Amino acid sequence: MKIIKYLSIVMVLIIGVTQCKLPDNVDPKNPTEVPIETIFTNAEVALLNQVDEINVNRNISRLIAQYHQETTYFDEARYLFIDRQIPDNYTVEFYRDALIDLKKAKELLADWGGNATERDNKIAMASILEVYGWHCIVDAFGDMPYSEALQLDKNSTPVYDDAAGIYADLLTRLDAAIGMLKAGGSYGGADVLFGGDVNAWKTFGYSLKLRLGMRLADVNATAAKTAVEAAAPNVYADQGESAILHYVGVVPNVNAIYTAFIVDGRKDYLPTNTIIDLMNSLDDPRRPLWFTQVDDGSGNMIYKGAVAGLDAAQTYSNFSNFSAMFFEASFPAIISDYVETEFLMAEAVERGFVSGDAATHYNNAITASILYWGGTQADADTYLANPDVAYATAAGDWHQKIGTQKWIALYNRGIEGWAEWRRLDYPILNVPEGMVYNDIPKRMPYPYNEALQNEANYDAAVAKMGGVDDRRQRIFWDVN
Repeated sequence: MKIIKYLSIVMVLIIGVTQCKLPDNVDPKNPTEVPIETIFTNAEVALLNQVDEINVNRNISRLIAQYHQETTYFDEARYLFIDRQIPDNYTVEFYRDALIDLKKAKELLADWGGNATERDNKIAMASILEVYGWHCIVDAFGDMPYSEALQLDKNSTPVYDDAAGIYADLLTRLDAAIGMLKAGGSYGGADVLFGGDVNAWKTFGYSLKLRLGMRLADVNATAAKTAVEAAAPNVYADQGESAILHYVGVVPNVNAIYTAFIVDGRKDYLPTNTIIDLMNSLDDPRRPLWFTQVDDGSGNMIYKGAVAGLDAAQTYSNFSNFSAMFFEASFPAIISDYVETEFLMAEAVERGFVSGDAATHYNNAITASILYWGGTQADADTYLANPDVAYATAAGDWHQKIGTQKWIALYNRGIEGWAEWRRLDYPILNVPEGMVYNDIPKRMPYPYNEALQNEANYDAAVAKMGGVDDRRQRIFWDVN
């Protein structure tokens, strides 16, 4: 998307040069104005790309959630964050490439002289994306620079805000943004997620509010219930309303998996035994939709996952691979969807936050997931009739039922899958070789450059956690 940004700048320069001679004190290589729409698009694409990213330098959430395992190089699947400075790169993508641009777009809109409704809608959409980005950051690290962040040279050493306080402010900001959205103009085609559809953004905002509210369920039930009650009537009604980024399919606007395997020509990832063994045990109809089969050595074709967390390389051809659709350049990235909200609604009913039938929401979520990936209603009905899947008979309490099926349905959504595993504590993941279960990360370590560039505030944040910046420390909402 940066290429598009640069091309836009070049076009502005060409037009300017052909119309008049530039003054001597104007640098033609550094324009002072870029269209608001261009800034918004760049931020939106950067944010959504980072959420969907698979590159181990920038986002290893699929590895942590044990959806994927590495082949030749395996340090990142064993939680070695420092060699590639993964936390630093993860935050750079959010702060520098998304949040800074969203902030700038809103600043420009504040002084924009156009239609007031259109202006407010544009500000609101940027604000909803900001909330989404900030919550991804907090969920990864806990306390982080927030109130003093994004000030560039005005403040290069921002304080670390309390994570629970950030969440409370995000809900306030989200309410304000949703309230600003009115029928009228917006970004139009510059919005790659919803094409400027105001109603779609409002539904996305409420669905995000439902997610944030449920994150608080174990630590602030009152705030959670308030948020959920307000959001529940307005969330996605079907999968077609979901926030799904449909890539154009032309480099650089392609899916992250396509970039990793096709553009870069690498075979670094395999599906894990964690997810394949679980799906095998349930006879899950999504297996042939997601994975290929491999010969077991006796001529039998089976689904076989690479060992999650193994302290050794694993041969790509010895295991099930991803199905063909994952390698399509236009393969979409799911940011937030009806499947997720239905699982959240099932949980909300169980917690007494809203009325309804938890089993119905649970069944809706599973059915929608199977249909979305190309399965049939008959597949869904058969799966839901399995005693180990059916809400009434599946073993364990609702945490286990919802947590297990939600983790499966969130496949290929590493950030959200990792978060919900931490919050609901299911399914039981595999213990990486030579480790114990508690070694599976509950958070990322802080960006390593912070200890050098923002030492005092970094030290204060680490002291609050007991003096150790450790991946085993829990995020504030992860209490069980």
